[in-house]
Amino acid sequence: MDAGRRHAPRFPHAFPFDKLADRREHAWMLFMIVERYRNSDAVPVYRRFRDRGRLAPDGLTYVSSWVDTRLERCYQLMETDDATLIDRWIASWDDLVEFEVVPVITSREAAEKIAPLLDGRDR
Repeated sequence: MDAGRRHAPRFPHAFPFDKLADRREHAWMLFMIVERYRNSDAVPVYRRFRDRGRLAPDGLTYVSSWVDTRLERCYQLMETDDATLIDRWIASWDDLVEFEVVPVITSREAAEKIAPLLDGRDR
């Protein structure tokens, strides 16, 4: 892998992260989904994914994911403007996976949010 491209963002979706104002206007929310495979067994999860796909309802968009090296957990970034879609998606997988859903913001959004608090305030 080219060292210059190693950290290039890879988001296989249409949402432009560099346009945060547009994102706020459309009320898109990001969620880090931590999936723990039941019995630490990834085989049935990957079998269902192979056979049936992600099973995400329309309006819930997969951004990217990472799996731990022991194949016990997946960290999946999803986006939607309707958080109830996450519950619908989880219902398709909760027999094989335990879920933790964490609303997240981008680092840029976090920096913008914290910027007014940085000056004149000791911690």
